[in-house]
Amino acid sequence: MEYSVQELSKSKIEIAIDINKDDWNEAIKEAYNKTKHQYSIEGFRKGKVPMNVLIKRYGVEIFYEDALDIALSKHYNSIIEKDNLEVIGRPDVDVKEVSQEGVKAVITTAVKPSFTLGQYKGLEIKKTKVRVTQAEVEEVINKELESRSRLVEKEEVAEVAMGDIITLDYSGSIDGIKFDGGTAQDQMLEIGSNTFIPGFESQLVGLKAGESKDINVTFPKEYTEELAGKDAVFAVTIKTIKSKEMPTLDDEFVKDISETLNTVEEWKKEIKEKIREDKKKQAEAELENTIMETIVNNTEIDIPECMVEEELDYRIQELERSMQSYGLKFDDYLKYTNTTVEKIKEEKREEALKNIKYRLVMEEIMKAENINVTPEELNAEVNKLPDEQKNAQQMSYIANQMIVDRLFDFLKSNNEII
Repeated sequence: MEYSVQELSKSKIEIAIDINKDDWNEAIKEAYNKTKHQYSIEGFRKGKVPMNVLIKRYGVEIFYEDALDIALSKHYNSIIEKDNLEVIGRPDVDVKEVSQEGVKAVITTAVKPSFTLGQYKGLEIKKTKVRVTQAEVEEVINKELESRSRLVEKEEVAEVAMGDIITLDYSGSIDGIKFDGGTAQDQMLEIGSNTFIPGFESQLVGLKAGESKDINVTFPKEYTEELAGKDAVFAVTIKTIKSKEMPTLDDEFVKDISETLNTVEEWKKEIKEKIREDKKKQAEAELENTIMETIVNNTEIDIPECMVEEELDYRIQELERSMQSYGLKFDDYLKYTNTTVEKIKEEKREEALKNIKYRLVMEEIMKAENINVTPEELNAEVNKLPDEQKNAQQMSYIANQMIVDRLFDFLKSNNEII
């Protein structure tokens, strides 16, 4: 067998294969052994018909289709291994000549794109400064106070105000006709939570318990197909009005919610440190993303379409598994969200392309700088795990995390972080 490899682009190659007579005849014999069980001729048991008898009866061409699969697959894989080609996707095979003398074929396939890394050392990278404001601390405190608040029913003469919790009955209709899902009794609603259709909650402000009102709203254009953009009227009756009674922020409150803290000031200090730690982690993640984005923007890569499609298929499978974990069929999810697989792929295309470029650039830097993890280092980390967690999947995760951490340690120390 003779062959030649031609680069059509940075991500596509063409392999011309010339299979000689001896190799072709060997493939034909393999095809006969693979398919002989299918044949029966008078005087022979099924599957026992000699090869020469079949050729005399039907012609050697009956074995060509299977022989081509055998020969081209065998030699294609041999060439890939010999030339260390990183092929991706399904190859396109064009058989130019086939006869008893041999086969000539051209195989076109996508390969992992070759590219020249842009500058990845000596860059100036800006890092977000971590600062915690008093307003952020107060926000956490208020959320905690609110979570421990209690509902108190307001007086009969009281009116609905923003922040109140009400129960109500409502019945929605479009052009006088009620629609599915538009009716409920004793529905609880926090005014100002924007839980309902825009404009619904604000029209309830000022009503008293026992009062009724027709609420006019327009469904958003991105709503379900049956209701999107349509005008509706909701007949509403207020049943009860309650307000939140917040606990007093004092040392006693802090002692109630914590086993280690005794004063409000101690609690505020703890909250501030927690926010700071969270922000530091976020800033570090943003820094790593900025580093990679800068390097990728400095690097030109021609990404094969098959790589993008493979990435998108993986994302669809992840989404499908996620829906299944919630007990929801994927087809039902598509119906409820008024979308299709094609729409999801189109929405995620740019993100998929970005992730592929990030991955390729990271791999190239690791290769250029010899960044890796030894089996001994990996085993040392794995041995820290409980025995029930020591499995191939966990080892793969740890190995990947270790090498990525080392990559970013290298990039941070070889670039100026300002």
